[in-house]
Amino acid sequence: MKKLLPPVLFLIFVILMAVLCWQQGSPHTVPDGYSLLAIPFIIGGLALAFSGSWLFKKKRTNIMTFGQPDLLVTEGVFKWSRNPMYLGFVIALLAFAVLLGGAYSSFALALLFVVVTDRWYIAFEEKVMRNKFGVEYKAYCEKVRRWI
Repeated sequence: MKKLLPPVLFLIFVILMAVLCWQQGSPHTVPDGYSLLAIPFIIGGLALAFSGSWLFKKKRTNIMTFGQPDLLVTEGVFKWSRNPMYLGFVIALLAFAVLLGGAYSSFALALLFVVVTDRWYIAFEEKVMRNKFGVEYKAYCEKVRRWI
């Protein structure tokens, strides 16, 4: 699982949504035409995810999920969420679920992405951050929520 980076997992889930939605004939809950309203949320979610990535690059700190952190980034989008990149992916996945017609299977996959991300990636990253930054990271966690 260490080789499966979050953006790749995101893409896998988008593809799974489409396959399950259309190949399995999942019932759709969003009326025709309204699903296009999801496009700004896909763009916004991806923009949120990439803004966190961009800030890491700007700060010249490690962005790799299973690498060692160089710096505790607490500015920009990290002022409001400790995990804006994952949050952005979840927003985009929920919007993809709507774009695909609101099939229950798509929303279930978005929920599964949250669980996998929270229990696997975020749990690992927080443990590493606590070990590396100690009291400074604890104070950050007390000020900023994990998701929103």
